[in-house]
Amino acid sequence: MPEKKHSWFGETWRTALYAGLIAVSIRTFAFEPFNIPSESMLPTLLVGDYLFVSKFSYGYSRHSLPFSPPLFSGRFLASIPERGDVAVFKLPRDNSQDYIKRIIGLPGDRVQVREGLLYVNDKLVDRKPVGEFSAPNSFGAPRKYERYVETLPNGKTYSVLDHHADADGDDTQVFVVPPGHYFAMGDNRDNSLDSRMSPRRSGVGFIPADNLVGRAEFLFFSTDGSARIWEPWKWIQAARFSRFFRSIE
Repeated sequence: MPEKKHSWFGETWRTALYAGLIAVSIRTFAFEPFNIPSESMLPTLLVGDYLFVSKFSYGYSRHSLPFSPPLFSGRFLASIPERGDVAVFKLPRDNSQDYIKRIIGLPGDRVQVREGLLYVNDKLVDRKPVGEFSAPNSFGAPRKYERYVETLPNGKTYSVLDHHADADGDDTQVFVVPPGHYFAMGDNRDNSLDSRMSPRRSGVGFIPADNLVGRAEFLFFSTDGSARIWEPWKWIQAARFSRFFRSIE
């Protein structure tokens, strides 16, 4: 009898170990889940969205591993992001924080915002109005934003929001993206700390290639936040089913 009990414990321990190794391998090399805590990527991503990020899209760096251990430098199997990708990256001034923004500038690009309009390599990025976007404020009352569709030089299209003129970030210097770095912006242009803002102003600045974690691929869950974990009777009402399994453009 004691031998059987010991054998059962050993099998359970090994099963748990294998399951843990499989989960860590998937998280490291394939897909990692993230959730959206802020409005900086409205209207593309809403607070309460949960998404998967492909870890293999840009290759692997130390930030691909849990807790970003300094085991090696650089990237292997590296691939260059495309303009318009929605990417997760480690904040350059604080590698413990994950940020998600849209890649606008590649190494060598010239990026500027003038009067709220985006310029890439001294050419105006096409922007067309497409009506309004409504989202609730912190009190649940609807807020309306002007919504536009931008088209980058490579043909990538996506929606952006504009709150008002003369906002922070509406007029910037010309940013020349250094080699091995990227320039990213939030789709909610007047409510995003991104590469337009210096790290000295709690912004992002240029993003080193090593800090890229992966490309946001698709949503797998979304909740409007009206249900707490201890309120299962509200879960269905709070779930935004229309956003489940939606690809991220």
